[in-house]
Amino acid sequence: MQCPRLYYDLAYLWPILDPPEDFIEEAGFWKEVLSKRLGAGKDRILELGVGGGHLLSHLASDFEVTAVDISPQMIALSRKLNPQVKHIVGDMRSVRLGYRYKAVLIHDAVSYLLTETDILETLETAADHLCGGGLLIMCPDWYRETFHGTYETDRISMKNGKSIFLEQRVSDVDPNDTLIETSFKLTFEENGDQQTIEDIHITGLFYLETWLTLMDKMGFDAEALPYPVYDDNEPGYLLVGRLR
Repeated sequence: MQCPRLYYDLAYLWPILDPPEDFIEEAGFWKEVLSKRLGAGKDRILELGVGGGHLLSHLASDFEVTAVDISPQMIALSRKLNPQVKHIVGDMRSVRLGYRYKAVLIHDAVSYLLTETDILETLETAADHLCGGGLLIMCPDWYRETFHGTYETDRISMKNGKSIFLEQRVSDVDPNDTLIETSFKLTFEENGDQQTIEDIHITGLFYLETWLTLMDKMGFDAEALPYPVYDDNEPGYLLVGRLR
């Protein structure tokens, strides 16, 4: 799995670029899905690819949570934001914790799975950590059906007196493979000097039906729920699977 700088030496920029308060609406959607399918109770759940814990910060008080991420720097951010959560450094494709949970959550970190083998290994991880009838929720950023060529946006993010100008460009360099490339160009002031850094992220792009088929293959009854939380009003889908 690729290791972009924004998840390692530049991880400290995430609370400015994508602050926890921007996840309130999205977390409400996840909470609704969880409550409808799990019922009442403070269930034990696992989040794989927790990142800085921004989505989790709006869910953690309602559940008994364990969080996993491949990046120690992102784990440190999430631990600071979610001190009540147990945090573990690990790869979602291979980590084994020896516990079972009522739900496994994988937010947009699931987008960094680049091959069907990566997806199957991650689904196996989820299945190995779920109780019978347990719930898996995933949220890829893009599907082949929802990505319409190049996507470009820019914005200024500000927090605690620090500002970052972000230029983001997503492109499909080779439409015949399952990869897309995202360029994050960041301009900000550091120690009195202005810096401009470009960080390239490679993520997966699969058909929605591919996701659903692989989930079924790994023992999940899968469905795609409309996910109306994107700023550009483009369609999105939340993948929900119940382990058979």
